[in-house]
Amino acid sequence: MFTKLLIANRGEIACRIIKTAQVMGIKTVALYSDADKDARHVAMADESFYLGGSAPSESYLKGELILEIAKRSGAQAVHPGYGFLSENADFARQCEQAGIAFVGPSADAIDAMGSKSAAKIIMEKANVPLVPGYHGDDQSDEVLLKASKEIGFPQLIKAAYGGGGKGMRIVESEAEALDAINSARREAASSFGNDKLLIERYLRQPRHVEVQVFADTQGNCIYLSDRDCSIQRRHQKVVEEAPAPGLSDSLRRAMGEAAVAAAKAIDYVGAGTVEFLLDTHASDETDCFYFMEMNTRLQVEHPVTEMVTGQDLVKWQLMVASGSELPLRQEDVRIHGHSFEVRIYAEDPQNEFLPASGKLNFLREPEQNRYVRIDSGIRENDVISNFYDPMIAKLIVWDESRPRALQRLVHALESYQISGLKHNIEFLANIAEHQAFAQADFSTDFIERYGDTLIGANLDGDNSSEQNGALAFAALYHLCAQKEQAKLTATNSHDPYSPWGQVSGFRLNRSGVHQLSLLDDQHEIQHLTLSQVGDCYYLSLNEQQLTLSGELKQDLLHAEINGHKSKIPVSREGDDFTLFLPSGSYHFRALQTEVVEDQASSEDKLKAPMNGTIVTHLVEVGDEVEAGQGLMVMEAMKMEYTIEAPFDGKVAAFFFQPGELVSDGALLLDVTPNEDA
Repeated sequence: MFTKLLIANRGEIACRIIKTAQVMGIKTVALYSDADKDARHVAMADESFYLGGSAPSESYLKGELILEIAKRSGAQAVHPGYGFLSENADFARQCEQAGIAFVGPSADAIDAMGSKSAAKIIMEKANVPLVPGYHGDDQSDEVLLKASKEIGFPQLIKAAYGGGGKGMRIVESEAEALDAINSARREAASSFGNDKLLIERYLRQPRHVEVQVFADTQGNCIYLSDRDCSIQRRHQKVVEEAPAPGLSDSLRRAMGEAAVAAAKAIDYVGAGTVEFLLDTHASDETDCFYFMEMNTRLQVEHPVTEMVTGQDLVKWQLMVASGSELPLRQEDVRIHGHSFEVRIYAEDPQNEFLPASGKLNFLREPEQNRYVRIDSGIRENDVISNFYDPMIAKLIVWDESRPRALQRLVHALESYQISGLKHNIEFLANIAEHQAFAQADFSTDFIERYGDTLIGANLDGDNSSEQNGALAFAALYHLCAQKEQAKLTATNSHDPYSPWGQVSGFRLNRSGVHQLSLLDDQHEIQHLTLSQVGDCYYLSLNEQQLTLSGELKQDLLHAEINGHKSKIPVSREGDDFTLFLPSGSYHFRALQTEVVEDQASSEDKLKAPMNGTIVTHLVEVGDEVEAGQGLMVMEAMKMEYTIEAPFDGKVAAFFFQPGELVSDGALLLDVTPNEDA
């Protein structure tokens, strides 16, 4: 077994690998960029080395430098984690040539599965079921358009060397094909350095079911557990569970055996995942699943398999990489209970899931035990950088059955508290509590199908009482915070008993009335008037009379509203504060002035939604455009976003050209509205 391991990754997966290495008595070497110099994985490792700038190309993708550090540190093995260099065949080959163990498959196996089109040829020879499609080398427009027409619609155009939804387009008709091909090519080239595409028949409402396989150097290959990863947004997994619900024993076995056949076809070694599409409308369950791709690395969602098998898959990886046999044979594998994993992201579900970046001002995680596990590389006050994936943590739960595990998930999400940036916790909770999800009635379009209720659950009129409650707590908190600040000011002044240091409602020649203006999550200003008698405040809110009182004790608001007492966790940063109520988290900003301009102008739609790069202009200066028409394309975090016209008008000017970097909120172009717009 190795005595020193270098982890060629960052964040959550680096921390995960270090934990197992520590248990096994293996010394660890971490790497870091400018953005990660104070990161959790750096603090956990025995030693660490600086790579370079924050951009991946300047740090975690510098394979030659990483190998040099491995040699200098005396590491006998390199674990690539997932992402970055984990599926880079050249890097794996360089490790092998340097006599350093690459914790993963051979370079040849990575090459074989690195191209989706080449992989499908191999799978076809191995009798692994395939979706009808085109995966040839001729990538001319003429050939691709001909293949597109022959395959039929709907169809899926995707990057041959990609993943994570990048370079992927759903095409509904022949008229859309050429534009989709060109757009997918650009995104594939930008994300993966290769613009080769493949085309497949698109299955409507399939499930995404994958199988965990493991193989050693002695020729043993087994499958552990299947996982359902159907709950996705933008083709990226959000919720995963093991085992996949609703599969018959025969179907589960057939998928497992097909996954093993796929691995053996490329002489695979180590941990791998074979992904299938499951046709939910098929009448014959023996002919209802199709090979999609094989991930030649440890998956983000591997913890759910660990929870139901009781095995440490990182330990298995290290054992296999050191030459040991698999610790189990196929007949020894046992599945017990059910597990869910949800990915907690810094993103805005109400703004098309755009990634968020910034400081994590407040973090309170659920208590971890045998039922609840959290894998994370983030701590309170850490900064989520726009250079990397915006995942904050993975929340994993387990219990004896799916319903009980789901209940665990709901409770854990309720106690997960984050503020300082946008996140998807309430969105995940809405999924977990959805009736269709509870009944395992879902497919890969689940979020698209139920988006209005999942994303807008706090926006419709059915929960106005929750909004009223949040406003009442917000008003009480703001007044209590003012009172605490006044006490502090008075204590530090020369006259701590001065009436000018009080916020009891007393005002010279005025009654005890407080007028508050709070900006809520929806950028709406809430004007509230409260009267005060003694320590009680009286608020009339949408024809409801409320009596409020309370006090602040550290991060808790001890509140009483109409006789009901509760303790509400609160996070504050300047004038912004977040209340963590049983119905969800609510963010407010205390406004200093009574007159605030409308913050949701049409001009905002012409601004960059986040940091990124301009890809192309879709129109020219002087063009007449219609509301909703695409004006320009920008790329952010390897995804393309189209800036659309908010109204009918004429393009007056572009402020950024293709290739230029733009900052979040920058005005990208000027459109003069028509007089009747």
